[in-house]
Amino acid sequence: MSNFKKILDSFSVKETLNPKIWENPDDASKSVMKPKVRKALMKIAEKFVEFLGEDIFVDNIHLTGSLSNYNWSEFSDFDLHIVIDFNQFGKQSELYKELFNLKKQVFNDKHNIKIFGYDVELYAEDSKEPHYSSGVYSIMNNEWISNPKKFKENVDKSVLESKIKTWVEKIETAIEEEKDLEGLRKKLKEYRQCGLEKDGELAYENLVFKFLRRSGHIQKLFDTLNKQTDKELSIERTIQE
Repeated sequence: MSNFKKILDSFSVKETLNPKIWENPDDASKSVMKPKVRKALMKIAEKFVEFLGEDIFVDNIHLTGSLSNYNWSEFSDFDLHIVIDFNQFGKQSELYKELFNLKKQVFNDKHNIKIFGYDVELYAEDSKEPHYSSGVYSIMNNEWISNPKKFKENVDKSVLESKIKTWVEKIETAIEEEKDLEGLRKKLKEYRQCGLEKDGELAYENLVFKFLRRSGHIQKLFDTLNKQTDKELSIERTIQE
C-alpha cells in the first residue's frame, strides 16, 4: 500500500473508541479513561505546567482530537490541552499567550513522549477559545466534557483525494520555486479554520490539513520557509587567509 493511500485510509471512522485508552470503548456514555493512561497524562501535564515557569491557575486539563473520538488511527497523537484563563494575567494576557505558545513549541521539540506509540503534544489553551471536536475529556475531573459521537461515513474519498492533490501541488511548487511560502502558509491556516468553523473536524479542509501534516508536506513548507528567512538575513562572504 502506498503511503498516500495509507494516510487517506486513516480517515476512516472506527466502530469503537481506542481500546488501549478507554474502558468500555464501545459505549462512550459509559466509557472512562484507563487509570494508568490518565495517571501518565496528569504527570506529563504537571511537568509542562512546571516548564511554563509561572505561578498560574489551571482551570482544567483536556484530551481532545481523534484519540478522544471514533476517528483515531496509527497517525493520531494525544492532544493534551492545559486550559488557562488568560485574564488572570490582566493587561499582559496577550503577551503570556505568545510566551506560552513559544514554550509549547520548545517543550514539544525538546521531548519525545509517547504512550502506546502515540506522540503526546501539549498546548496551553485559553479557556475562552472555541473547540470543534465532539470528544473532549477532562483528565483533571475524569469525565467527558463533550461526549464523542459516531460519525456517519460521509467523507467522499475521491473528493478528498482531489483536494489533497491540489494542495500537494501548491506546496511542492512553492518549495521548488521558493516563492510566496509565507502567503501559502497563511492561506492553508485560514483554509483549515474555515472548514472547522463550518463543518467541524470531519470538514474536508481539516482532513486535507491533517493529511499534509501526516505526509510531511507542512513540515517541508516550514523548513523551506525557515531556510529562506535564514538566507535573507545572512551575509555571504569569502574569508581568505
